[in-house]
Amino acid sequence: MSMKAIQVKSPGAATDLYIGDYPKPSAGDSQILVKVKAFALNRMDLLQRKGLYPPPKGASNIMGVEVSGIVEEVGQNVKGFKVGDAVFGLLSGGGYAEYATIEQELAMHKPDNLSFEEAAAIPETWFTAYQGLFFVAGFKKGDDVLIHAGASGVGIAAIQIAKLFGANKIFVTVGSDDKVSFCEKVGATKGFNYKTGDWAKQLSEATNGQGVNVIIDPIGKNYFAQNLDSLAVDGHMVIIAFMSGNIVDKVDLGPMLRKRLRIEGSALRSRSLEYQARLRDEIEQHLVREHFAKPDHDHLRIFIDKVYNWNDVIESHKYLESDQSMGKIVLKIE
Repeated sequence: MSMKAIQVKSPGAATDLYIGDYPKPSAGDSQILVKVKAFALNRMDLLQRKGLYPPPKGASNIMGVEVSGIVEEVGQNVKGFKVGDAVFGLLSGGGYAEYATIEQELAMHKPDNLSFEEAAAIPETWFTAYQGLFFVAGFKKGDDVLIHAGASGVGIAAIQIAKLFGANKIFVTVGSDDKVSFCEKVGATKGFNYKTGDWAKQLSEATNGQGVNVIIDPIGKNYFAQNLDSLAVDGHMVIIAFMSGNIVDKVDLGPMLRKRLRIEGSALRSRSLEYQARLRDEIEQHLVREHFAKPDHDHLRIFIDKVYNWNDVIESHKYLESDQSMGKIVLKIE
């Protein structure tokens, strides 16, 4: 049997995307098959579309790692899910399609008070933010945190998680004054517009020269030297992407020894199922059940910038590439 899925004519521009027939997956023994209602975009999708981010071994060649929908089929070893359940979850690929499979360990029941669009906007970004802060950086109550690309999906999630769990001060870098205001409303202590000022100097002034304990960085090359200067003694930096490139030249590594810094790269898609399942369990307990599932979860909000019909996938990719968005971009299948 076949289904409709978003595919790429050849690696390249957004205009190479199209909706066409693709083999319909079936649920493996430990999987659920979901009729997709909505899926969210991520920057890795842009790289995969260009042929620069191949999916992990065994994963679908179709883009998309976070979806919501209705369970249509369950594998013989699946427990806790049944046909007809409203769910959302993380997958290693295959989300840009009418049907997608999710490992039962990475699926969650959708709270009734969340729309399918909101649920689809949770997995990749909130998993990545939580992983970076807790699993990798060792964030603890009272830490000062710097989050680059603060108005991105991951940035917005990281701001809220850091605030929820007791950060002292939360700083962000963004590319416009509107984004500064937005992030400060979300919960950041102070935002810096990197296009109009020296964010590293401003951060130093804001921390009395002490720097921050944790940096979440998707930028890479352009900020590496400033990040080293901006970390406090025993500070931790987590690199989650290379938006400005991955080759760093002429950087003084002295601060790494002088301040006993820990610099660590982190990825989610390539992690083992066991690791991702452990992360999923913490997300479900500490964020979904305790906050998102409650009607009055205003202290944790899912910010969706735009919702597109999946027929408009070309426009959605162009919009993500424009760097205008403040929050997630979600596509719905109707």
